[in-house]
Parts: sequence; C-alpha cells; structure tokens
Amino acid sequence: MNLGEIFLSEFVGTALLVLLGCGVVANVALVKSKGLNGGTLMVNFGWGLAVFAGVTVSYSSGAHLNPAVTLGLLASGADLSFAEVVIYILAQLVGAIVGAALCWVAYKKHFDEEPDPANKLGVFSTGPAIRSYGWNFITEVIGTFVLVIVIIGFGRGGDPDVATPAGLAALGAVPVALLVVGIGASLGGPTGYAINPARDLGPRIAHAILPIKGKGTSDWAYSWVPVAGPIVGGVLAGFASFGILPLVS
Repeated sequence: MNLGEIFLSEFVGTALLVLLGCGVVANVALVKSKGLNGGTLMVNFGWGLAVFAGVTVSYSSGAHLNPAVTLGLLASGADLSFAEVVIYILAQLVGAIVGAALCWVAYKKHFDEEPDPANKLGVFSTGPAIRSYGWNFITEVIGTFVLVIVIIGFGRGGDPDVATPAGLAALGAVPVALLVVGIGASLGGPTGYAINPARDLGPRIAHAILPIKGKGTSDWAYSWVPVAGPIVGGVLAGFASFGILPLVS
C-alpha cells in the first residue's frame, strides 16, 4: 500500500472505532439517553464491538487503529518504515478526533441537557477512579501490554519456521473485539482502560475545541497518562514477544 492508502484506511477505521466507542459511553452516561445507567459491562461490550467495526473496515492497512499497536509491532520486528509509522499514527489521531466530533453531533441535544461536566468529558476521554498518576500509568502499561502481546501472538503462526502476517488483519475482527471486552472487564476499573493513545488524545482534543455547552475543562493534567502508558506497554510487549512468543523468520 502507498502512504495515502494507509492513511485513508486507518483514518476511516479509527473514526468508526471512536464514534461507536464514545457513543456507547454517551448512551450510558448522558441524561435522557435511552441507555442511561446501562453499566460498565455495556460499555465494555460497546467498545469491543466498536473495535470489531473499525478492524473490519480497515483490514487493508492491517487495522492497527492504535499507536501502541503500531509501535508494538515495530518493536516486534514488523517491516514498517519511519514514514509509514508516522502516517499510521497521524491517521489514527485525526480519525479519533473526527469520530469523537461525530459522536457529539449524534448526541448534541443530550450534551445540552447534561448538567455534569464530568459526564460530558467522560464520553470523550478516560479518567481515573482514584487519581494517582504513577499507579494510573502502571495500569495503562499493563492493560496495553496484554492487548499488544495477544495481538502479536494471534498474528504469528504456531510453527516458528512459518511466517504469518502481523497485525490485526491477521486476527480477524472477532477475536480482537473479545480481547478488548476482556481487558475492559478485568483491568478497566482503575482508569477506564484507554489502552490506545489516539483513542484518548483525539477525543480529548475534540472536547477542547467543540462548542459543547457547559463542558468544563478537558483535564489536561491527566492527559499524559493514557498516552504514555499505552505507548510504553505496547513497546514493551513488542520487545517481550521475542522471548514469550514463537519467533518467525
């Protein structure tokens, strides 16, 4: 694929991922929504199905949809040029901003009615249940490590002499969707499990620039955690894959 095709594939997939993912949070959190108080498990499944949709439409680029996945694959030895890595991450970030903006459009009247600024921000970005930046960072590292090491594992064959394509395209959409649900159910409690820098930073930027009624702050003091934690977790998973998973030629 050329760089333009990679950008378009990752942009569309990430926009769809964030539209549906932020959408399920809006459905559960915003006043007068039909899904109000649907619960954490509904959010977990919603994000898993959002990943399913994003992976399905962006199969041609490998459906990374996540800078932590792109950097983790690079660390694991994937054949990605510097220009490709930049385009993957740029497309993911722009797609996440657009997807979040579309979510706001879909729930515009509910955002107008919602009295709590924290609920509005929570639709767009993650936040800790107990604010402790160091421990929040560690939680995101662990969750993203699990995500990326399993993705790399699915992308490799059981025979170390047989190379199979790396990345989400090799997985199929269903297993990775279930993986995201599982991570959310098991490790999502402390931070809301961003496990994806673009998924958190893009919508947070959208929250900051959109004319959302009574939105309050975008909590930039916390914003580094769901960016740095997943990047570290993804890269560690990539390096760890050489010792944990069968090597491919």
